[in-house]
Formats: sequence, C-alpha cells, structure tokens
Amino acid sequence: MSDRPTPPPDPRGRLGRSFGCAFRGLGFLVRTQANARIHAAATVLVVAAGFALRISPSEWCAILAASGLVWLGEGLNTAIETLTDLVSPGPHPLAGRAKDIAAGAVLCAALAALAIGVVVFLPHLAELVAR
Repeated sequence: MSDRPTPPPDPRGRLGRSFGCAFRGLGFLVRTQANARIHAAATVLVVAAGFALRISPSEWCAILAASGLVWLGEGLNTAIETLTDLVSPGPHPLAGRAKDIAAGAVLCAALAALAIGVVVFLPHLAELVAR
C-alpha cells in the first residue's frame, strides 16, 4: 500500500484531459515553430479562398485533407525533433538524419497540398478572370 493520498478526480474526465493535452500540443507547435505559423496563415488563406470562390463539397474534402496532412506532418516532425533532442542532446549524424527525414516528409506533404490547391483553385480563378 502507498502512503500517498489519492489525487482528486479530474472533473473533465479522461476525454477532457486528452483534448487538453492535444490543444496544449497544438499551442506549443504554433508558438515555437515558425513553419507551423506559416502553415496556419496558409490554412486561413485557403479556407477564406474556398468560401470566397464557393468551392464544391468534394473540393473542400481535397483541400481540408491536404491541409490536415500538412498539419499532421508538421506535428510529427516537431515531435521527432523534440524526442531526438532529448535522446541526443549533442550533434550526431543519426539524429541529424532523423530530423532531415521528418522535415522532408513535411516538405512532401506541403508540395502535395500546393498541387491540390492549384488543381482546385486554378479553374475557379480562371473563371473569375474570364468574367
């Protein structure tokens, strides 16, 4: 038996704590990562453009999926960088390789999102210019 008192239950419950951790992680990501702030600005611009150009539901699916994948990549990249710094505080070729691979994955996601954005928005913009 432990002599430590049992902590009081968290009124938010397990799900509330999970969401709290997730939002804390997103806050850390945006506060500390310049690229995440760039992705945030791009996300706002793309969503605003989607509303302004009245893109179709299927186009929304493509845009939101692409944006979500970029955010997923950025989050995983930051997590990998953080863990790499923990286990290898000094320079090490394998630590650098892990960080480079994670950054490359984000680049691939961002380029794919850019291509999807061009495919979705270019016809709408061309139609707007043609009027």
